[in-house]
Amino acid sequence: MTEFTIRNADTILTMDDDRRELRGADIHLKNGVIAEIGQNLPQRGELVLATGCVVTPGLVNTHHHLYQTLTRAVPGGQDALLFGWLQTLYPIWARFGPEEMRVSAQIGLAELALSGCTLSSDHLYLYPNGARLDDTIEAAAEIGLRFHPTRGAMSIGESDGGLPPDSLVEREAAILDDCIRVIDRFHDASEGSMCRVGVAPCSPFSVSRELMRDAALLARDKGVMLHTHLAENDEDIAYSLEKFGCRPGRYAEDLGWTGSDVWHAHCVKLDGREIDLFARSATGVAHCPCSNCRLGSGIAPVRAMRDAGVKVAMGVDGSASNDSGNLITEARQAMLLQRVANGADAMSAREALEIATRGGADVLGRPDCGRIAVGKRADIAIWDVTGIESAGSWDPAALLLAGPTRVRDLFVEARQVVRGGNLLTIQMENTLRAQQRLLSALMA
Repeated sequence: MTEFTIRNADTILTMDDDRRELRGADIHLKNGVIAEIGQNLPQRGELVLATGCVVTPGLVNTHHHLYQTLTRAVPGGQDALLFGWLQTLYPIWARFGPEEMRVSAQIGLAELALSGCTLSSDHLYLYPNGARLDDTIEAAAEIGLRFHPTRGAMSIGESDGGLPPDSLVEREAAILDDCIRVIDRFHDASEGSMCRVGVAPCSPFSVSRELMRDAALLARDKGVMLHTHLAENDEDIAYSLEKFGCRPGRYAEDLGWTGSDVWHAHCVKLDGREIDLFARSATGVAHCPCSNCRLGSGIAPVRAMRDAGVKVAMGVDGSASNDSGNLITEARQAMLLQRVANGADAMSAREALEIATRGGADVLGRPDCGRIAVGKRADIAIWDVTGIESAGSWDPAALLLAGPTRVRDLFVEARQVVRGGNLLTIQMENTLRAQQRLLSALMA
């Protein structure tokens, strides 16, 4: 069924251009788009009662490493900073293959869906033992989420002064060739696209200057977006100053890594000049607050970014550094951290939710998503606010203050993915058994 009438929602947080909040209203979904919004709409298609519910646009996740759902809470990496954490996990990830990549992506995307996410990017930058980006794209199609996979890469191994083991790096010519392959095979630039591919060298400390520049040229030739990690912590800044003689923002600008087709993950340590650069160039930022806390990276200057006009979105980051993939709780953490840093009035629940919906869609170049308005894609999250998490709440529409943290119903492209808190598209028990089998083999 691809036609639904959502009836009598307590509140619809539209995140449209006027940020309207509608009471007791209905939404008609048809053929992948929002066909009509209003009160007392005639029933067309299947009826979904939303009494006692808050309805929002589907959440948008702009930074993830889905393969990491097999390496949560790994001993030795639980209390390490970024570089030490990576060095603990690289040898484990080197034993992955296609099945590990596909099953990990299924679990990670299912977790996102249950937390209200309808569109997710993914940054896959290692391809051991025959793994390919295709493995995660297949998983996303099975789950039913809108997907923006990025073809990441590492090319500088330990023997050349990089962090990753030599077994996980690739030849730069082969990296660029495979970027072309996956873009040509999977990228769909049309409105309503379910899959758009990006180009994403892992980080300035795992690829060469030449690959960063060539990746930018390739992406622009193909008309796809660019993504990488930037300015994540103090170690990151020190590395950039030592190796490149400049801060990360200058390095990115010099190599063509600023613009409306670029978004950077983390940016915890951006200074005022870099914030102004990102604002002027319309460069996006994926804010990953839980991972930044877990790795002790710091509090990203999101308030300063937003005030300067930087496009800011939300990301859960990998499950090895979060160790969760719940996007609604990630948005709550973003709100709380800005209050810790800047005062209780620094960020409202509604602003944080806007960053997690409309903000993410804008960063990913998807103005057709992230808002509830006629003609936009029918990506809708329905939150039941009659349960214990919202009990006593005077303003249930302030979801990030009182919950819930699990979605009741979820629609992607007017297709129902979650109903009554349960994923419809795959047999979760079978997938969890497969994950446990793979996990046991890795731990052994």
